[in-house]
Amino acid sequence: MSLQDPVADMLCRINNGQVRGRPSVMMPASTLKEAIARILRDEGYISGFESQDIDGKQMLTIELKYFEGRPVIEKLQRVSKPGRRSYQGKDQLPKILGGLGIAIISTSRGVMTDKSARSLGIGGEILCIVA
Repeated sequence: MSLQDPVADMLCRINNGQVRGRPSVMMPASTLKEAIARILRDEGYISGFESQDIDGKQMLTIELKYFEGRPVIEKLQRVSKPGRRSYQGKDQLPKILGGLGIAIISTSRGVMTDKSARSLGIGGEILCIVA
């Protein structure tokens, strides 16, 4: 089975896992997914992640985070899609909830948050927003 949009699949698995109250979700691993998971962990949206080899396939396990029984991530939305990419310059990068949320940006210097991209003065492809 081939996935047309692996990042959207990752975000959907995280959303579905949180709705069901799962402690963790598992998905096929990739470098981009690990970079997104690293940002989510560093910003405090997930507890952690681990990449492991299961039956010869790299799998990514994401430990979901809850606060008082509610998921920490309230909104996880894909912005740039395979059919319609969304590129923004440094001045047009979105501020999510007035700076309370983050946008994950793919830049020429790697995957980073909108705040990091703004401080470096670079734009890029807006992968998703998290609030």
